[in-house]
Amino acid sequence: MDYGYIRLGVNVDHVATLRQARLTNYPDPVEAAMIALDAGADLITVHLREDRRHIQDDDVYVMRRLVPYLNLEMSVNEDIVKIAEGIVPDCCTLVPERREELTTEGGLDVVGNFERIKEVIDRLFTAGVKKVSLFIEADKKQIGASQEAGATAVELHTGRYADTRGKEQEKELERIKEAAYFAAELGLEVAAGHGLNYENVVPIAKIYEIEELNIGHSIVAAAVIEGMASAVWRMKSIMLASRGGEDVWNYWVRGEKISGSSDFRGVISPRVPGLRFSWDSGGIE
Repeated sequence: MDYGYIRLGVNVDHVATLRQARLTNYPDPVEAAMIALDAGADLITVHLREDRRHIQDDDVYVMRRLVPYLNLEMSVNEDIVKIAEGIVPDCCTLVPERREELTTEGGLDVVGNFERIKEVIDRLFTAGVKKVSLFIEADKKQIGASQEAGATAVELHTGRYADTRGKEQEKELERIKEAAYFAAELGLEVAAGHGLNYENVVPIAKIYEIEELNIGHSIVAAAVIEGMASAVWRMKSIMLASRGGEDVWNYWVRGEKISGSSDFRGVISPRVPGLRFSWDSGGIE
């Protein structure tokens, strides 16, 4: 685990949502993914839902060829599992799915669906997938079951944290911190996501056991106004400034070596015209 760097996975589902609203061929989520990577995203996340409401099969096939690291969110539906076995993403994240929901609501019940989830994990690893993660609530029973089922990572659901305020939000934050520590102690890689935006991401990014954040809606929403490159750069900047202080920021932007740090996995150092990070104010100017 590298306690300085934190990865950003940009979910481009809602670029496809805009396209599907008119059933056109634009905007292209693949193009958005490539811009996001150029602007500092470490990986691209897409959710191929059973109802194909946004991302389509062709999107996934093209991204698998072009995107250096693809995280496929998926249910345990047999047809979706077969697609994943065929394209072999870098990571598969198993998520719960209900057709009537607007977005993924809550975490996967690993305890209640253990045998099926374990079967799918085994099949994905056999197909050649390098990492299988489970999108779960910040609950020790679910984390323990995830490890027992054979997952190598978990993604903690931050939806309740994002939807609450004040003391209730503080309580949710503590729950996520404890879960992240527990999962890391079990040897699981820890990610987090859902409902994170430019205002609420800082406390989550400060949890050192969390190595990756997957963020979609807020970045795509910001991209409508300011452009994808700017929206990604701004989120990544906030995450790194929150996480590691000025030395981590300087490594990312200027390539300066951090004393005693491990390799940062070849992170991109983007240049987005018109944006400047002010360390004194702790934000983008």
